[in-house]
Amino acid sequence: MQYRTLGRTGLEVSALGFGCMRLPVVGGDETRIDDEVAGALLRRAIDLGVNYLDTAYPYHGGDSERFLGRVLGPDLRRRVLVATKMPPWPVRTRADCERILAEQFERLATGRIDLYLLHSLNARHWAMFRSVGALDLLERARADGRIGWLGFSFHDQLPVFREIVDAYPWDFCQIQLNYVDEQIQAGTAGLRYAAAKGLGVVVMEPLRGGRLARAGGPELERLWATDPLGRSPAEVALRWVWDLPGVSTVLSGMNAAGQVEENCRVAAGARAGSLDADSRRLAAEARAWFQARAVVPCTYCQYCLPCPEGVNIPRILEFHNDAVMFDDWPIIRKRYQRFTPRDEWADRCVRCGRCEEACPQGIAIGDELERAHRALGPGSG
Repeated sequence: MQYRTLGRTGLEVSALGFGCMRLPVVGGDETRIDDEVAGALLRRAIDLGVNYLDTAYPYHGGDSERFLGRVLGPDLRRRVLVATKMPPWPVRTRADCERILAEQFERLATGRIDLYLLHSLNARHWAMFRSVGALDLLERARADGRIGWLGFSFHDQLPVFREIVDAYPWDFCQIQLNYVDEQIQAGTAGLRYAAAKGLGVVVMEPLRGGRLARAGGPELERLWATDPLGRSPAEVALRWVWDLPGVSTVLSGMNAAGQVEENCRVAAGARAGSLDADSRRLAAEARAWFQARAVVPCTYCQYCLPCPEGVNIPRILEFHNDAVMFDDWPIIRKRYQRFTPRDEWADRCVRCGRCEEACPQGIAIGDELERAHRALGPGSG
């Protein structure tokens, strides 16, 4: 296992982190993690050198944090760093933050959380957390030793990312990054920006929820068959991320023994700047294949914003593209219906035409928003 320094924290973290968002469950119930199966996977990963464990308040309906509290005895706990997150969705007041934090200590069965993040920051969530004094609360928890280091996870566009990075002396951040999303959200530009400021960078979704680990049909199967080393799509995707300077650790939601073994094996050679020409070619051609399936030629320039009705135009177009590109309708519908504020939905569009006048791609945005809402909104699936 390779280890890298997590920015200014000085912590040595494994190049591969264990993501606890998609653990094996009992009988299809996402709120009941299978302790025997998931625990064996976690222990094997730790034995192979993984020392960064990532969870969050809402994962598995709260059972992800409880799972770690149940399976990490004193010996394992000393060998790992646990990261969890403050969710924005149930927070309205500082008292909500205090209640959630206290509940997380109880769930994790610990008096100290090594790494703590504000979860899923975008412009709206960032403004809310600041208004309720969340950072002051977390600074106090850090001062009294209950929290080690502070960071944030991010889902918005690059200008917002830079604003958040510059607004507070963060220790680290967590961004979505893979060979398809090189210029989406924070992207590689955000990675460079955060690393230059001394932040450790944790990468989530290197396999896009496992979608980049699949061959993707006959065309992609023929592409992967051209690799002279016979590597799996997952290995190439992970190596692509580890090749980037500034990446501290890469999270993988491993839910099978073979995935743990393969990912840890690949992580042993996870050095920045070492990606070979064949891997670069495979990643570039696979990226082109996925992007060719996009239904909207949106480049996320945000010239369409602000929408006078509050519609989050780039995000909604991104959702629709993702659902088609990866054939992942249930998850994207959930993100649209449950995790996008109702006043940002596409059906608020009144077709004023301002966004279409500003769009350099000439997209008929009103029509595309209508299509997206029909495909993703209530009653669509």
